[in-house]
Amino acid sequence: MSVLDSIIEGVLADQSRRQLPEIELAEQIVAAGEPRDALSSLRRNHFSVIAEVKRSSPSKGSLAEIGDPANLAMKYQQGGASVVSVLTEARRFGGSLEDFTLVREKIEIPMLRKDFVVNEYLVRESRAFGADLMLLIVAALPGDSLQELYALGTELGMQILVEVHDQDELERALGINPKIIGVNARNLKTLEIDLANFTTLLPQIPSHIYRVAESGISTRSDVEVAIRAGADAILVGETLVKSGAPEATIAEFLSVGKR
Repeated sequence: MSVLDSIIEGVLADQSRRQLPEIELAEQIVAAGEPRDALSSLRRNHFSVIAEVKRSSPSKGSLAEIGDPANLAMKYQQGGASVVSVLTEARRFGGSLEDFTLVREKIEIPMLRKDFVVNEYLVRESRAFGADLMLLIVAALPGDSLQELYALGTELGMQILVEVHDQDELERALGINPKIIGVNARNLKTLEIDLANFTTLLPQIPSHIYRVAESGISTRSDVEVAIRAGADAILVGETLVKSGAPEATIAEFLSVGKR
């Protein structure tokens, strides 16, 4: 079993323990109101940052004690982030939907639910908790499930970040004509980082699709690699949660995109 398979197994087990009745979930979706326009927020700048609230990871273990995720997200917003991502997977990343709710109540910019969304319930749950942008990982979605979950998320008003790791996944992603594609430098099956993924895959994405470089970005030179490859935005988590001044780090990364 790969790391990705193991994570998804845990996600489904946790879902079964908290799953709401269909009527209650539908009521919560209505109460969540209209989603915020994540793509417009990202496009507002020539180059943007998606800043992530992330306590731990399978490859690094504990990254930071985040006692107040909303306060951290406020710093991200103040630093110039266009979207705040909150990891809600509990077993490997130490996240929760409670974290997502706490952040949602405090910030004004759009939010990405970062999780391993692999079925219709998890799509609906994402909107019910106020997600504006949702992650779909191509490697986790065989057959027609990628297209089906993308269509459902769009129907619920969310925008979708479609994440790829290799050539085959990119071709599958392009086949559903998404508005946003993220290229992840981390192989979720082995957890290895290879920034060459950016230079290989990002240039193949048509310019009308918004392009996000994900994972492995910790320095100005990493940001430059992503930008030269064609990234419109970067998604950064570990570097920010370990930084003593995430606002300054975001501002520094944004300054690279202005050059």
